[in-house]
Amino acid sequence: MNFRLRPAFFLTVFAFMFALVTSAFADGAYIHTGDAVRTKSVGPFTAKVYAIRHDMKERPAQKSKQAVIDADVDKKFTWRMLRDVDSEKIRKALKEAFAMNGYNDQAKINAFVSAFNKEEVKENSAIVITYNAGPKTVSIWVQDGGQVTVPGQDFMKGVWSIWFGKIDQPQMGDQLISKL
Repeated sequence: MNFRLRPAFFLTVFAFMFALVTSAFADGAYIHTGDAVRTKSVGPFTAKVYAIRHDMKERPAQKSKQAVIDADVDKKFTWRMLRDVDSEKIRKALKEAFAMNGYNDQAKINAFVSAFNKEEVKENSAIVITYNAGPKTVSIWVQDGGQVTVPGQDFMKGVWSIWFGKIDQPQMGDQLISKL
């Protein structure tokens, strides 16, 4: 190969490879839909419990909380704990949220909350809740805790209703779709 053509050749190959790699990663990209902070009030005091973000592989047909609940696409919640919280309190709060939203398959709910299997979830711990649209499963991973996968699109809708359905902090759902 001619020495003068070598830089152009390598630049062309590099550009082609970069385009290939970029398009491969773009297929796996999530759309960040919003962030919120879960708080708990006791009397005149309010404490921050966890920061939460929501991401989806595809935008829903319309910008609404119900459209996000119903969307049968890969999506996920990511929490970062802002304080130490007893696992039993988290399990109880999640069970109450399922009930508030009319989801009552106790076997699936109990399997899901069993991921909180340590005595306490520590400050700065991560929790990731993922819906995989292919096999229609919801997985939860608790840092330094458990990991559980629960089948069913019905269960996904129950989980997503916790933040986008009836909730004692309704502004959270609005914040979690504010970037749609």
